Amino acid sequence: MDLTQTTVPNLLTIIRIALIPVVVILFYFDRPLSNWIVASIFIVACITDYLDGYFARALKQTSRFGMFLDPVADKLLVAATLLMLVGFGRIQGLSLIPAVVILCREILVSGLREFLAEAHVSVPVTRLAKWKTGIQMIALTLLIIEDIPGCFLPISALGTLGLWVAALLTLITGFDYLRAGIKHM
Repeated sequence: MDLTQTTVPNLLTIIRIALIPVVVILFYFDRPLSNWIVASIFIVACITDYLDGYFARALKQTSRFGMFLDPVADKLLVAATLLMLVGFGRIQGLSLIPAVVILCREILVSGLREFLAEAHVSVPVTRLAKWKTGIQMIALTLLIIEDIPGCFLPISALGTLGLWVAALLTLITGFDYLRAGIKHM
């Protein structure tokens, strides 16, 4: 990619990818301050996900590079964050199930999109998939924060509930993508 021709959406996607190792490293710092720093960086990364799509459409700056890299960046961010949350015991027990469902769906959809791209078939993102992403990002943010001293809301429990809801939507949208793609196989 010629960096002199870098578009705003591609730059935002590259920033999102660059933030992933920062998120991972900060998990190793003392809590609770690091939780807030990680959550803030994670939120910035999530915002770049929204903005790169918005700017790509608004500025008509879609590119093959962006169409490839944007979903990869999303999956890398989610996978790295899920793995860190599991590794640090914030997702455990039965709550590993939605984490596995989310990771497996991401792999399935990535493979399906790659296959369909070779067949010159586009599978657009559905509104429900966008809701899934939003709920998933909120749930992961709450799990990163973990708990707020003196807060009456059970932050971790809300994050875990959100993870289960995201996993349910993940199954539905994954099935939708598979159903749309299977006729091309």
